[in-house]
Parts: sequence; C-alpha cells; structure tokens
Amino acid sequence: MADSQEYASKIDTSVAHTARTWNYWLGGKDHYAADREVGEQILQFLPNMRTTARADRAFLGRAVRYLAGEAGVRQFLDVGTGLPTADNTHEVAQSVAPQSRIVYIDNDPLVLVHARALLTSTPEGVTDYIEADLHDPEKILQEAARTLDFTQPVALTLLGVLNFVIDDDEAQAIVNRLLDAVPPGSYLAIAHASNEVNPAEAEAARRFWNENATPPITFRSAQQITRFFDRLELLDPGVVSCSRWRPETSDLATPEVDQFCAVGRLAR
Repeated sequence: MADSQEYASKIDTSVAHTARTWNYWLGGKDHYAADREVGEQILQFLPNMRTTARADRAFLGRAVRYLAGEAGVRQFLDVGTGLPTADNTHEVAQSVAPQSRIVYIDNDPLVLVHARALLTSTPEGVTDYIEADLHDPEKILQEAARTLDFTQPVALTLLGVLNFVIDDDEAQAIVNRLLDAVPPGSYLAIAHASNEVNPAEAEAARRFWNENATPPITFRSAQQITRFFDRLELLDPGVVSCSRWRPETSDLATPEVDQFCAVGRLAR
C-alpha cells in the first residue's frame, strides 16, 4: 500500500466529496469546510439526509449480519467502502463469523489515508483494502482474487456507489461483470439513491450536488434498481427504502428515506 502521505497529497479539500459529506451526515470527523457547507445546503432541500445516511448504515449492518449468519457467507467484496465509521462490514461479518474474509474497494484519497483503520481483522479472518474504481471491475476482481476464493460464494455489496455511475447500461454491465465472477450461492446487496419518497426535494438536492460537489450523482427508481437483480432471486421484502428492509425494533420509528436497497441470491 502506498504511503499515507502520497494519498493525502491527492485530497482536494476545496470541493465537497461524497465520502466526506456522507461522513459529516453520519456525525463523523473526516470532512472539511467544503463538505460541511454543501452538506448543510443539501439539508435545506432534504432535512432528513442525516436520517437517510443512518438508515443506509443500518441496512449495511442488517444485511451483512444476515449474509454472515443465516446465509452462511464467509467472503465479502465491499465496493465503494467510504470512510470507516462504526460497524464496518468486516466488524459486522466477523462478529458473526470470525473466519470471514473481507476485501474493501475504494478510490477516494481520504478513504485510502484511513485504510489502516479498516485493515484490522480477527485472527481467524482476513481484511484487505484495494485502491480501485468501480468503473474498472476487471482490476477489482483481479486484485480481490488475492484474498477471496471465487470458487466459493461471495457477498457483493455496492452500497451508495452505483448512483455515481450515470449511464444505465454501464451500471448494468458493471454489476453483470461482478456477478459473472462469483459462483451460485453468492449474494448481491445494493443501496442506491432514489427519489421515490420525496421526488421534488430529492431532484433539487441532486441538481445542487452536481453543480457543487463530486462525483456527480444520478437517482434510479425502485423499478430501475430492481433490474440489477434480474439474474438473482430477490429476497423479501424486495427493493424498498433502507429503513424498510427487515427492520429491527429500533428501526421501526425511522421514516422511509430516499435511499432504496435490496439483497438477491445468485441461484445459477
């Protein structure tokens, strides 16, 4: 892994970036003035963005606990990791199954600076971190193969990252390429920005974001998100708001949010 100073030199603090702004909404500490300014502006359009970020994070926890527990998956490929906060994928998976192997993928310089915080593991398991871009699935798969056995089931998690692939055909092709590399019994979990709940407010926020921050974002409807699961058995309750995917008692008071999600199983 390159020296942290090399990654730090690539960080542009003058323009808001999704990983840092998301971290701000989650109550983290890894953000700059530009991220906070844009984050506050987005809250003017969507006052529940903090709730949305937390609902997305809670979905990650519930999905990974299901995958490592009931589904029995022991390998996770987390694409678009974001900045480390509480209950990262490896922490959740290894709390259920200590032998779990997790590979994180991201290309944001600040995330890479904090990669060492992610590179912790139980003695029985493995955690690795790869600098790669979702637009280059071949590199992702090649690098991940050093840690993951692609002859055994893998849980692919793409949480809040496909919405930065603007072209629908490219987004579908990326998902299909990743699915081509994993065997039956693997799973796909997606969380994706949508405008199902508050369409006018969400669209205003999207336009503001694309004019003032990076990378540009697109929304997809629940129907469009469902297409990513065409090759899979979509688990109940299907494509729903993150706050509605198998909620625990503590989640029941959370309203629907403009972040939709689903989990599917690759049967063949």
